[in-house]
Amino acid sequence: METAVVCAFTELSPLVDGWRERTCAEDRPSKGIPPHVTLLYPFVPAEAAEGSVDGLRELFAAASCFSVSFRELRRWPEMAYLAPEPPEPFARLTEAIAERWPAHPPYEGIHDVVIPHLTVAYGDDALLDVVDADITPKLPFDAVVTEAVLLVELEPESRWGERARFPLSSTRA
Repeated sequence: METAVVCAFTELSPLVDGWRERTCAEDRPSKGIPPHVTLLYPFVPAEAAEGSVDGLRELFAAASCFSVSFRELRRWPEMAYLAPEPPEPFARLTEAIAERWPAHPPYEGIHDVVIPHLTVAYGDDALLDVVDADITPKLPFDAVVTEAVLLVELEPESRWGERARFPLSSTRA
């Protein structure tokens, strides 16, 4: 079973969870996964999660909280996502985790560049046009990232849960 390190945005649930539930096979709200920007997935195997908690706590305590805004819905082929602005703090956190746990590169190393994003929906162009028409008028959404979350798969391919929260330093970057 797997783990993931994310920045959760539960305040976005009313805006995005209906689309995520209907269109996302892997990260549905009903599986226990909140709206989020992934920092590292897959992380350590679930059975090794406990051994990573102290290291993650230390890593995030050294990082400052930061403001973020989701101003636009963007697309990749067959996927709509909210783009965080600025993306750099997420990228720095991802790099720091991957540097500390080099055996666990983001997305198993299949992407040359990791683009921070909050998945909203999967589908064809017609469906994503509907998603865009629904979501875009409700933006922007502003937040302050104050913590990261370690999610752990509790049941294979069906249920995830929160294992630990890691506060960032209260000093804003």
